[in-house]
Amino acid sequence: MDLLAQWMTTGRSTRPSPPAQDGGGSRFAFYGRTSTTRHQDRVSSQGWQRDMAEHLVAGHGHIVAAYFDTGTSRRVPWRQRSQAAQLMTAVSGPGSAIDAIVVGEYERAFTGTQFTTLYTWCTHHGIQLWLPETSGPVDLGNHDHRTLMALLATQSQREVLRARHRVLAAMHNQATRQGRYLGGRPPTATNSSTPAPTPTPPTPAGADGCNGSPPTHEPPRT
Repeated sequence: MDLLAQWMTTGRSTRPSPPAQDGGGSRFAFYGRTSTTRHQDRVSSQGWQRDMAEHLVAGHGHIVAAYFDTGTSRRVPWRQRSQAAQLMTAVSGPGSAIDAIVVGEYERAFTGTQFTTLYTWCTHHGIQLWLPETSGPVDLGNHDHRTLMALLATQSQREVLRARHRVLAAMHNQATRQGRYLGGRPPTATNSSTPAPTPTPPTPAGADGCNGSPPTHEPPRT
């Protein structure tokens, strides 16, 4: 059984997170993300991601700092995310108190080549990167880990493209099958190439100063 299938069959625990222990072990910085604020509850999203991270590091250390981006797409690079950038600054700063970064779920944190870029950066700074999908620190020297990371990167990118395709397909169907108006310049009854004639308002009686009699046209001045 490969590593991905093994991880899927073990399932994910939904028990409450164990209390953090203050002594011994590695010092972890938790990172999580939610893409929207209108369609996702920040508290519950951060809660389940933090629970996953707590269970993962239990017995290996404790979380000493937490960083959570809200309303940020996974396509945005880490250095351009507010909380992720602060985390990277904290790790690379002098006297850093962080030994490893732990995330609650791969798709919440990475897409495309972002993981490889961050892994290289973490290796340069001498810290580990922990994922629930690998049940601990990622080691790209391990063939199974490399294969799993490539699969997760593809899956994360596919999720973004699939969501975009579904939205566009639904809008197209609403316009062509349901006659829904989706925005832009509203349609008119006249042909767009032939402008509709502008009606001339009637001249009220007495407006020319002659009490309703036909107006007198003066010859043009030269």
